[in-house]
Amino acid sequence: MKHLIAKLDLDTKARLVAGQDLWTLPAIPEIGLRSLVMSDGPVGVRGRQWSADDPSVTLPSPTALAATWDPDLAGRAGGLLAQEARRKGVHVLLAPTVNLHRSPLGGRHFECYSEDPLLTGAIGAGYVRGVQAGGVGTTVKHFVANDSETERFTLDVRADERTLRELYLAPFERIVAEAKPWGIMAAYNGVNGFTMTEHDGLQNGVLRGEWGFDGVIVSDWTAARTTAPAANGGLDIAMPGPVTVFGRKLADAVRAGEVAEEVLDAMVWRVLTLAERVGALGEPNPAPADVDGNVIAREVARRSFVLLRNENQLLPLAAPSSVAVIGMAGEEARILGGGSATVFPAEVISPLDGLRAAAPEGVEIRYAVGADPRTTLRPAADGFELRIVARRKDGSELASFPAERGTVQWLGQLPSGIPVSELETVEIAGRFTPAAGGAHTFGFTGTGKLALTVGGRTVFDGLNVPDSADLVTTILTIKEQRFEVELTEGEAVDVRLTFDAPEVPEDYEGLAWISFTLGHAAPSVSEAELIERAVELAAESEVAIVVVATTEEVESEGFDRQTLVLPGRQDELVARVAAVNPRTIVVVNAGSPVEMPWTGEVGAVLLTWFPGQAAGAALADVVFGAEEPGGRLPTTWPSRMSDAPVLQVKPESGVLPYEEGVFIGYRAWERAGGTPAYWFGHGLGYTEWTYESVSLEPREGALPTARVRARNTGRRFGREVVQVYLAPDEPGGERPSRWLAGFAGVEAGPGEAVEVEIEIPRRAAEIWADGWQLVPGGYTAEISHSLDDPRLSATFEI
Repeated sequence: MKHLIAKLDLDTKARLVAGQDLWTLPAIPEIGLRSLVMSDGPVGVRGRQWSADDPSVTLPSPTALAATWDPDLAGRAGGLLAQEARRKGVHVLLAPTVNLHRSPLGGRHFECYSEDPLLTGAIGAGYVRGVQAGGVGTTVKHFVANDSETERFTLDVRADERTLRELYLAPFERIVAEAKPWGIMAAYNGVNGFTMTEHDGLQNGVLRGEWGFDGVIVSDWTAARTTAPAANGGLDIAMPGPVTVFGRKLADAVRAGEVAEEVLDAMVWRVLTLAERVGALGEPNPAPADVDGNVIAREVARRSFVLLRNENQLLPLAAPSSVAVIGMAGEEARILGGGSATVFPAEVISPLDGLRAAAPEGVEIRYAVGADPRTTLRPAADGFELRIVARRKDGSELASFPAERGTVQWLGQLPSGIPVSELETVEIAGRFTPAAGGAHTFGFTGTGKLALTVGGRTVFDGLNVPDSADLVTTILTIKEQRFEVELTEGEAVDVRLTFDAPEVPEDYEGLAWISFTLGHAAPSVSEAELIERAVELAAESEVAIVVVATTEEVESEGFDRQTLVLPGRQDELVARVAAVNPRTIVVVNAGSPVEMPWTGEVGAVLLTWFPGQAAGAALADVVFGAEEPGGRLPTTWPSRMSDAPVLQVKPESGVLPYEEGVFIGYRAWERAGGTPAYWFGHGLGYTEWTYESVSLEPREGALPTARVRARNTGRRFGREVVQVYLAPDEPGGERPSRWLAGFAGVEAGPGEAVEVEIEIPRRAAEIWADGWQLVPGGYTAEISHSLDDPRLSATFEI
């Protein structure tokens, strides 16, 4: 790389480490460097456009991927995403997110893997290996302690070094060691007084110095706020462009002696190394092997589903004469979380469609809404004929195209080559023919100046701005306006929602953010009547499947959660249905914990997370028994929010102290003596497992290997996750009573036995005390089905 760097002048080098637009770095043809393209993940590859114009395969949420407890499957998912990235001309995927589930209130809980650093690191390493094997880079994020959303741009996390090392740094360390990622993303927040994009101690000292990381460090978008401190602190790339703290400002800082040119050369070296790795410098990488995205999405989904409860083996269903599917989420699955994780699948299989397609012959499946979890109107669709029209200041058209739904989401590069500098307004316009007369509700969401006209009458013309001082949080926060309009059945009316595009400075050409939605609700019966109808249907049916869900107003990037209660009247719906039908199955369509006060009243509870595009097909596989629900909880599930031992996510005077230290998740629950609804690692299957024996085989200079023999004593093929927890004889006040030390998945047919070896890593018996220190004494290795279900144990001494 030195000979290439020698060909570049100072200004070119400084330009190379600064984004040229929202998603790319500049090309330098004289050295054969093509433009590097980055894109959001982690459940898909959106590409350069934040719109549905270029659909993406959409996998289940990261919580779901972690629930598989299968790093190899995570690798296969990563391979699929590499294929998607290559198809879209993307070189670097902005994923995976390996921050921890410190609190169930964390707004991006669904986008992270687990409360446990070992499980997080194992799944994250598998994901990174899979993506990079396909010739696409990853940026493991968000380094570090970016575990909540409130004041995330400015908060300063205060955590002692032991807490950082044993919990929050641990997944990054494992992924660097095992998967050798080509990128790390520096977080918005500060840690112990230093903003992460400038954190010399953690970026240059720990990440590069101690761990030997040789990839690039890229800022989270707009996270880099200074020039010399960021460059000297270890940051390589400031995103997005075209105006950043690097580029011209960095060249000036080098000239002024604030940044040594050798520091800039090292930054450029790492960027060029990344370019070479992803095929943007020199010969392009060969195309990865073709895999079927639908197949992978369906497999990950069903393997992630966690069967929390299954009284009298209600699941799988044999051939019930009739099934009632109840809940708005049964017809419209919530497949992913909100914010930058958003991608747009070409097709989604709803639970209702999936169950109907797979139901055995003679099984009647009927549907009732019951309760709608949404707090905003559904995007306009039924009865609407709509177009999206982009206009210049003089009203002339820049572009126009049909729309199936009343939603516009454009970020960065606009569709159809629309130039940002000429864009004045975007409108959702067309005709609506009501199927019923009466009071129709029209509304919209979107931040900025909007005007809504229905039937020739302007019902709103003004600003719609949520209360927030932070720009990105303002954009992600949903504020809705609603209006009632009397319409006549069958008489079409014109509808137009116009959004004034914010003015974009000339330097920011290509950096538009256009996001707004036209909503509609026809006259309907009351919520109480909808619930009554659903209860009647459940009483008439042999089995009732109630699908409950969170919404984008509840789980999204940009804000933390305020409650774990399901939105709307869904809890009431479940309780009422269960009261008339003991064979009630509740499907929980949520990315992170929710309260389930009705658990003891229903026959079965199946957690499906945010299940991706194959939601309904995977659900049918599990419900009708074609496949086993393979998931185990990657996070402890509280009965009530107030029971959770760590709830503080809001900084005080800009500071968020991690006062709980190393006690989060199940570690904190056990320390407090609490009992959650379901422990970490819990999950039922469709067969039974007997753990027959365990032996600990010593390894020289290391902790022993656990050799476990387990037998499938049930009637069908199944998979078990053998979990090993390490419990010191004398934990004392500074150490948890036990912690995950290893795991492995095993499979066997009925009556078959299988043996598995699980190495217990040395780190499992170490603590951080001015360096890693092995703690001598007696230990018990608990061989468990879940944290609260140990089956065998063996002891050893250090």
